[in-house]
Amino acid sequence: MGKLHLPKCSDSVLLKTVLLLIFCEQVNAQCKIVKCNSEYVSATLNLRGSGRNAEIQKCSALRAYSQCTRKTARTCRGDLIYHSAVHIIEDLMIQHNCSKEGPTASPRPQPPQPLPEGPRKQEACDYERTFREKNGKIPKYLHCGVFGDPHVRTFSGDFQTCRVNGSWPLLDNEYLFVQATSSPLSTMSNATVTTKITIIFKNMKQCIDQKVYQAEVDNLPAAFDDGSVNGGRRGGGSNLKIYDREPGSLIEIEAPYIGTTIRVRQLAKQLSFSLRMPEDISLAFQEEQDLQLCLGGCPASQFISRTKDLGRTSSISRDKAKSLCRGKLPVEDAYFQSCVFDVAISGDTNMTNAAYYALEDAKDFLPEPGTLHIFSTAAATSLHVPVALLILLSLAATVGNL
Repeated sequence: MGKLHLPKCSDSVLLKTVLLLIFCEQVNAQCKIVKCNSEYVSATLNLRGSGRNAEIQKCSALRAYSQCTRKTARTCRGDLIYHSAVHIIEDLMIQHNCSKEGPTASPRPQPPQPLPEGPRKQEACDYERTFREKNGKIPKYLHCGVFGDPHVRTFSGDFQTCRVNGSWPLLDNEYLFVQATSSPLSTMSNATVTTKITIIFKNMKQCIDQKVYQAEVDNLPAAFDDGSVNGGRRGGGSNLKIYDREPGSLIEIEAPYIGTTIRVRQLAKQLSFSLRMPEDISLAFQEEQDLQLCLGGCPASQFISRTKDLGRTSSISRDKAKSLCRGKLPVEDAYFQSCVFDVAISGDTNMTNAAYYALEDAKDFLPEPGTLHIFSTAAATSLHVPVALLILLSLAATVGNL
C-alpha cells in the first residue's frame, strides 16, 4: 500500500488508517501490532467531543497504544505497519499535547445490552417503512458490485477494473464500513482477486449493537465475529440478520434498519461482494471518508484498461477467453468484457463464474431493469473526472442537509 507519510494527522484520519492497518495481511505472524491497533480502535471508536474530558481519554488511549507497540517492538522490527503506527502515535501525542506518563485506557467494554422496547422501536428501525411514511414513496436504491480481478460497478453505474493489491475500503459511511483485501491469484499469474472481506455495521443506539463480519477464502461464516446472527437485544436487533443461503458459497446479510442487503460469495479461490443500499444512506459520510470504491471507483493510479492491459499480460488468447465467457454471458456487455479479461489474465476457466454471479446479483438488486447491462466505450479511460465531480456533489448534498 506504499509508505505512509503523515506530517499531521487528525483523529478521523487516524481511525481510518488504523482500520486499514488492522486488516492488512502483510504483518509478520510474530508481530502483534494488529492486536495493538484493534485495542486502540475499541477504546476510541465511540469517543466524541473536544472538551477536556475527551482530551484526557484520547491521551489515555494513545498512551496505552504506545505501550502496546513497545511490548511488541522486538518482533516487529522492519515491519512497515508497525513503524507507521509508531509515527502516527507520536504525531497524535504531540497534537493533543499528551504527556508520556499517566493513566492508560483499557479496551472500551461493550455497553450493557438493553432489553427490547416494544413494537414502536422496531418500526423506527425499518428504513423503507419510515421513508415511505415520511415521503409517500419508496427510497431510491443503488447497487455496487465487486468481483473478479477485481472489477467494480459503482453506485453511479461506472464499471471499472482496478489494479488493487492489499486492503481498500469499498464503503465508509456513518452506518457501514466495508473493506476488501486483494491478493495474487497464484504465483504464476498477474491476476489479483478478493480474498478477504470485512464488514462493520456501526453501533446505532436505538437499533443495533456494533457487529463485525469477516469472510476469507475457505471461511465463509454464517455468523458475526461474536457468534451472533442478528443485531443484538436492542429493539431493532432483529432488523439485522445473517442468512446462510448456500453453505460455504453464499452469505446474505439483510439490514432493514438501513434498507440494505449484502451478498458475499465464494467462487473457487476468490470472494465477491454485492450490495443494495438507499441513496440517502450511501451519502451519509464526512469529507474524510471519500475514499470508497463503491462511490468513486478506482483511484486514478489503480485504474486498468481491460483492453490495453489485457494485450500485455494474457495467459490464454482473447478469442478463447471470449468463447468460454459466451457460454455463461451471451450479452457482450461490461460483465462479458470483465469475464474475458479475468479468464485471459489468469488462465483459469473458473473465473467465468465471477462475472456470471455478479450479473445475477445485479438483476436482483438493480431497481430499474434497463440499467442492468453496461456497454463500455473508449470514454471509459476518462471516467475519473465525472467520478470526482460525483464525490463533490455528494458531499455538497450531505452538507446541505445538515
